[in-house]
This record gives sequence, structure tokens and C-alpha cells, in this order.
Amino acid sequence: MIYGGRMSFPGSAPTLEGALVRLEPLGHQHAPDLAVAAEEDRGTYGFTWVPPAAEVDAYIDGHLARVAAGRLLPYAQISLATGKAVGVTSHWDPRVLDSGRLYAVEVGFTWLARSAQGTGINAEAKLMLFRHAFEVWRVDRVDLKTDARNARSRAAIESVGARFEGVLRNWSQSWAPGEAGRLRDSAVFSIVDTEWPEVRAALEQRLTRYPR
Repeated sequence: MIYGGRMSFPGSAPTLEGALVRLEPLGHQHAPDLAVAAEEDRGTYGFTWVPPAAEVDAYIDGHLARVAAGRLLPYAQISLATGKAVGVTSHWDPRVLDSGRLYAVEVGFTWLARSAQGTGINAEAKLMLFRHAFEVWRVDRVDLKTDARNARSRAAIESVGARFEGVLRNWSQSWAPGEAGRLRDSAVFSIVDTEWPEVRAALEQRLTRYPR
């Protein structure tokens, strides 16, 4: 949908629940848990934007401003094992045809506490975000991007079924330590609608490996 010349999402962020994680629309009620999660082991984030504990409220304010602009639908990732928020992820960058149909979105602004990495939460969250995009919004394409130097993130994106398309040079702001104000090269991945059934089946099979 387009408001005042800007593209926007059709509706607000829904709550999405699986067996390992619940995705809730991000709000300040998640700040205390996220402040703890963000400080577990900052060495695991590398090139990813994760606010330090003291900046979590400002980080949430920034995301809510993007919501108001129609550019972002952010979620707190709630571990069902603990009931705690352990990270953030989002649908963002909606792209709309002249007809008004939403045809593409990006999944991004994703991070997880060290203790939640490798637990299946990322895979299940991606499954739910992709499923909502392809089966509710009926998009033709989902994008994922990361700093081209971030080997850990690139491997994680490929592991959920996205295909590497190339590198966009000087594409967006760098979040690497010591690189404030600099631009990064972004590695671009995607899933298109014809690939979605195979990607969905592979993610569902992968999730059977994790204890419920």
C-alpha cells in the first residue's frame, strides 16, 4: 500500500508462534530482556547492528519510527523455553507495483543472544516470516542482505534456503566496530515464490532435529 507517496505494509505486524519461538510486535515491554540478551557475548555479533544494553530503548524508538513511516515491521523473538525476549527480527523494505500489489519484502534487522544461537530459533523464525510473506501477502520475492564480510551471517542465510545473488558495493551503512559513517558492501540473497515450497519443506525437516 502507498501512503503519501511512500510504500507500506498491508496492516500491522501479527504475532507468529511456532514450537520454539514466538514473534511478537516489538515494543518497550521487551527492553529489559533485550538489554540482557544483547550483552551475553557481543563478540558473536561482528558486523551486525545490536544495541548495547544502555541503548536498547533508543533502538526500539528508532524501529517504532520506521514502523510509523511504513518501512518496517519489527518483532521481538521470544524463546518459548524461557519466555524471554532473546533477539529481534523484521519484515522491512516493502516494494509495491503500480497496481498497489506488494510483490517483495526483505527479512532483516535480525540478531539473537549467544545462548539462542544454534537452537533452531533462527530457522523457525525465518520459516514463519517467509511463510507469512509468501502465503499471506503473496509476494513474489523475499530478500536477505548482510555485510559481504560477514561469513557467519552469509552461511546462516544460505542455510535457510536463500540463494546468493551477488554483492552490492557501498550499499548501506556499516555496523562494524570503528566504521561509523562508512558504507559497507552488501551480499544479497533471495527466495522467489517458485522456490518457496522446496524451501519450506527443507526448513520444516530441519526443525525436526531440535527438541521441543
